Amino acid sequence: MTDAPTGVPLQYIAGERRHGTSDDVLDVIEPATGKTIVTGLAAGPEDVDAAVAAAKEAFATWSKTTPAERSDLFAAWVRELNARADEIAEIESRNGGKAIRLTTGFDVPGSIDNVAYFGTAARHLEGQASAEYSADHTSAIRREPIGVIGSIAPWNYPLQMAAWKILPAVAAGNTIVLKPAEITPLTSLIFAETAVAAGIPAGVINIVTGRGPVAGTALISHPDVAMVSFTGSTAVGKQIGATAAGLVKRVHLELGGKAPFVVFDDADPEAAARGAVAGALINVGQDCTAATRAYVQRPLYDAFVERVAELMSGVRVGAVDDPATDMGSLVSRAHRDKVAGMVDRAREAGARVVIGGSIPEATPADGAYYLPTLIVDAAQDSEIVQNEVFGPVLVVLPFDTDDEAIALANDTPFGLAASAWTTNVYRAGRATREIQAGCVWVNDHIPIISEMPHGGYKASGFGKDMSAYSFEEYTNIKHVMTEITGAAHKEWHDTIFADPAE
Repeated sequence: MTDAPTGVPLQYIAGERRHGTSDDVLDVIEPATGKTIVTGLAAGPEDVDAAVAAAKEAFATWSKTTPAERSDLFAAWVRELNARADEIAEIESRNGGKAIRLTTGFDVPGSIDNVAYFGTAARHLEGQASAEYSADHTSAIRREPIGVIGSIAPWNYPLQMAAWKILPAVAAGNTIVLKPAEITPLTSLIFAETAVAAGIPAGVINIVTGRGPVAGTALISHPDVAMVSFTGSTAVGKQIGATAAGLVKRVHLELGGKAPFVVFDDADPEAAARGAVAGALINVGQDCTAATRAYVQRPLYDAFVERVAELMSGVRVGAVDDPATDMGSLVSRAHRDKVAGMVDRAREAGARVVIGGSIPEATPADGAYYLPTLIVDAAQDSEIVQNEVFGPVLVVLPFDTDDEAIALANDTPFGLAASAWTTNVYRAGRATREIQAGCVWVNDHIPIISEMPHGGYKASGFGKDMSAYSFEEYTNIKHVMTEITGAAHKEWHDTIFADPAE
């Protein structure tokens, strides 16, 4: 451990900023320029212990607050966030490499709306009605908070993912320790600070900023953490799921995606092309629901490719603080190089890059930029079609029949999101029934709303974020059964007592 703290405190424990106790120095980088925003010490196991202890202590009282009390505090939290919305949007833009139009128009208002929604949803926890399901008992259902939740959030939407992890857990009466991605922790810290400023007790929400193998491992294996929630890659999710299973902890996993974008021959071609570009490039493609593989029925295929290329060529890549910028940088140069490597391997395997496929010249040399990229002629079983790129890359493939379209859409291990583009109600109905994904849009791709769930099928994980369905993840269901006759002898006692009189 260092004798003197380095840089700024990157932990938020029991209502205060703290320096980490490890010797591991974190440089939080602005990926669009390569410059360091802040430096601080990463969390070690001691910080995780302190955060869990604070959450455990706070649970004793927070779990007993009424839904109305929590709702009022969430309303105050909304006011605190609105007062700092511009500041949060700027920090989210700088730390994540996001265009400022994205953070001001999507990330920040969406997260604030999530707070407002869960403030009201806390008052509407549903359960089966109290009733007599046997002749001599009344049954009722209680929803009870689980305890301390250990959550790990990704780097692609730092603020929104913090909100998705924290809000349903805390609204249901739990307390939480969140580990944000160590490269994008800044808005998670502000999110927790605004909660305490709104009156939510210290210790209910704690943030530990550290690396996965150290802080993440300590968090998910901590004996006082009752549940683990993780959003990230499928590979890491499998490891976390195995650890949680071995410790008999409840687990919620929102993992990777490879969303199909299915365009039938009766679709509006302009709407489909615009939807594909927007759906592929939002957040520089660093979105687990992004449109990544477009299947286009052959009569529309050539025109679709041409129009998508034309639209992509007009996307303005540039400085993240410029309101005219359409697309910012990737989250890091290391991740930019990963994306570039996948595109290069696709070329080597015989795919054709129609547009993009390189680093733009007119951007900072140390920035993590990559051009919008359109790829055709890739094989269905190739890496670029089957694996998550998490960058501004769209692959387009043709299909002939509706049966083929559905089969291709389902032909990856993932099942997080998908879209179908058609003006035929029967085609749309079949697509929504048969495509294996947690969300299927019709004639759109990407929009999310607080009232509806987000979560996947297959290797995309299980459990729901947002919506009232998320309370299924963060509450225990208890059956309370009360005898109502007062009789000493019950019919089922006959299995024990041969003579009811004795």
